[in-house]
Amino acid sequence: MMKTMRTLDFDYVLPPELIAQTPMEKRSASRLLLYDRAGKAIRDGVFSDILGELNPGDVLVRNTTRVIPARLHGEREDTGGRVEFLLLSRIAGDEWECLVRPAKRAKSGQCYRIKNELTVTILHDLPMDGGKRVRLSYDGIFEEVLDRAGEMPLPPYIHQSLEDQERYQTVYSREPGSAAAPTAGLHFTPELLLALQHRGVELIRVDLRIGLGTFRPLVVTDVAEHVMHRERFTVREEAAERINLAKKEGRRVIAVGTTSCRTLESAADEEGHLVPQEEETGLFITPGYRFKVVDGLITNFHLPRSTLLMLVSAFYNRPAILAAYQEAVDLGYRFFSYGDAMLII
Repeated sequence: MMKTMRTLDFDYVLPPELIAQTPMEKRSASRLLLYDRAGKAIRDGVFSDILGELNPGDVLVRNTTRVIPARLHGEREDTGGRVEFLLLSRIAGDEWECLVRPAKRAKSGQCYRIKNELTVTILHDLPMDGGKRVRLSYDGIFEEVLDRAGEMPLPPYIHQSLEDQERYQTVYSREPGSAAAPTAGLHFTPELLLALQHRGVELIRVDLRIGLGTFRPLVVTDVAEHVMHRERFTVREEAAERINLAKKEGRRVIAVGTTSCRTLESAADEEGHLVPQEEETGLFITPGYRFKVVDGLITNFHLPRSTLLMLVSAFYNRPAILAAYQEAVDLGYRFFSYGDAMLII
């Protein structure tokens, strides 16, 4: 365990051409780097190989959140000035936490029109860079209004537009409310999920409404100074009971993505017993953390200096994970949201 962790300790060099700009034509055709922690072995494969890596009785936990068209381009009602809003999470009713760009231009009390579909009123600043609390006003059903007014909030490193908006959703997405996709789940197809069930793998759902704070590179020098953006999660009673039974019987719990992992670890007590709940989590997992529930992790390749890379490093160890990332670079893997995947068991 590192006594003092610097953000720079989680840096690596990534050629820009390895940042995936479009999803694979077939989801499960992405590449898969298999990391066996016990044998300290790395193998190169394709994502559909996961069918042979998971055992009967394993529990596969997926975040079934659904991305909303959370990016809104607004025009100020009195002056015509333009700003961009990114809805992060609903606070209460029609009041939302959001990011505004440029933030200095948007003052409390100002109103912005969005495609003649809704009005955004700035209420006050929030203690985060560019953060604002806003109120949305509209006529009709919110989801339908947002579908017409908003855009899919693709990450800033993706420069190509997305023709099929469903490719930034998992095939099992159900609960709308996220500002980003749980990207490790993008590789699954209905056929692959069915094949896993036939193999005896148990599929369980949780929900974590993803904000953008999780994905942002850290701006502090000392990792300990970073404060996580809080996100709302749900673990239902049935899911908790099934996972607790699996742990009691010695079966493996495999988290699909860092969001599923954080949800499970946030909902567990010190003995690793999962407690059903709907709460917010600001859990920041870094090397030295003792995992209480998760035995295996499916994850994409994450940005340098990000909290996600720190979580993955905590699941094994930092030098080994950075070496695996270098292996992925050498093999020409595709990185970030539309990129390839890694299975750590």
